[in-house]
Amino acid sequence: MEPTRVVVHGASGKMGQEIIKALCREPEIEVVGAVEREVSGEFYLPLPEGCNAIPFSSDLEHILTSCQPNVLVDFTIAQATMPAVRLATKHGVNLVIGTTGLTADDLSEIDRLSKAHRVGAVVAPNFALGAILMIHLAKIAAKYLDYAEIIELHHNQKADAPSGTALATARAMAAAKGKPLYRPPEQKKPSNSRGEQVEGVTIHSVRLPGLLAHQQVVLGGPGQTLSIRHDTISRECYIPGLILAIKGVTKHKGLVYGLDTLLGL
Repeated sequence: MEPTRVVVHGASGKMGQEIIKALCREPEIEVVGAVEREVSGEFYLPLPEGCNAIPFSSDLEHILTSCQPNVLVDFTIAQATMPAVRLATKHGVNLVIGTTGLTADDLSEIDRLSKAHRVGAVVAPNFALGAILMIHLAKIAAKYLDYAEIIELHHNQKADAPSGTALATARAMAAAKGKPLYRPPEQKKPSNSRGEQVEGVTIHSVRLPGLLAHQQVVLGGPGQTLSIRHDTISRECYIPGLILAIKGVTKHKGLVYGLDTLLGL
């Protein structure tokens, strides 16, 4: 069977470098091209361990045309992702997107374009399998406990707050419950320190150097609390989920949001 041909959009970022290094070890996947916003003087990107070099450009359309990928992997920012989506779907390329900060309108457009061009698109706020299981367990717990808050902690370079994972968790919990969770009565003087309210769940965002990605869901009921926590130790944790998405995206047409569908949860 021919390997799945992949182009990485955002190849010079920390996540992009980790993705290329990992995918080069996968016998069923071939990295055939790389794209970055600014490419000065280097038109080929050496792959890890000096095994090969691939076309490297800031011109995504040129890379899509010349490299003929099956899948575009995008871990950039929303402002770069959406133009890439429009180009990739036009060329019949499937999408695996880890960008956070995409709006409901963005997701609707991704679904519409991928269906129109008969390609698959997997968009996930988090590719760590442990994080997917954390959300799954939080959904189960939300059916039985009425109050919850989320504390999410990330490195200080993260552009968005709350995180996409925290927002997805709160919305998934409310959907599983069939209604928003309850909020405790406010103090007489409301405080900005109470965090952002999403579906009855208060989300607290922490941004500090030294952190990577961490989330704790704390649920409460009479006389008890339940905590569900996931900690990202290194970016390696995203790779198994990413490989799952790359191998699974070609089996779908239209948008698949989150990895829980691919995991059968």
